[in-house]
Amino acid sequence: MYYMYILKSKKDEKLYIGSTNDLRRRLSEHNAGEVSSTKPRRPFDIRYYEAFYSESDARKREASLKKDGKALGQLKRRISESLE
Repeated sequence: MYYMYILKSKKDEKLYIGSTNDLRRRLSEHNAGEVSSTKPRRPFDIRYYEAFYSESDARKREASLKKDGKALGQLKRRISESLE
């Protein structure tokens, strides 16, 4: 399985969107400071994820949410309480 995930920083309350084939390992890497783009914003909680059979589909969904403000806005409205 492949996952698109959304993390929320406990430090600055901002969201981070990514994809992986091992969600637990990836969260651990983020929180251990092993990911340079999120290191100064740790620790993180997983707030949302979607599972895919295809890595390509997971990466397309990640890219869609990162590049299309409308897609992210729709998701935020749908899961607003989960992102608080």
